[in-house]
Amino acid sequence: KVHADDVARILGWGKEMMRHPVELLEGVRETVEALAPDYQLIIITKGDLLHQEAKVAQSGLAELVDAVEVVSEKDADTYRRVLARREVTPASFVMVGNSVRSDVLPVVSLGGHGVHIPSHVTWAFESEHDGDPAAHGYHVASHISELPALVEQLSGTASR
Repeated sequence: KVHADDVARILGWGKEMMRHPVELLEGVRETVEALAPDYQLIIITKGDLLHQEAKVAQSGLAELVDAVEVVSEKDADTYRRVLARREVTPASFVMVGNSVRSDVLPVVSLGGHGVHIPSHVTWAFESEHDGDPAAHGYHVASHISELPALVEQLSGTASR
């Protein structure tokens, strides 16, 4: 049994989380600004449509990217649909994220490029992955500021 006071407290926590200001990690805006002139940028995020759209708008990144896709699941089928809708071939796509499981491996399985940027705020389930990045066909960057050089390096196989 859950008491009404406990339910109200939990709902209050949820509302507080929804109102929490968006704080970009160091280097994110500068990296997006550096990539935007030369590459089509799409934010692909998972979660509640209205909440995710509000977070992207609050972040100030919406004005720098070509599209925002809010999805209910991040798996190979979802990425395949997003890429088809955007007329992007997997071989020309580079997915960057903090989750090997949700961001990187599904895209690599389609023939795309994956870049994992580990983060201290990643959910433990998303961090679980055993194996060597090279063996699984993805790259690791220690900081997002490394991304422009890595994308340039991949540009032989990822078209602009």
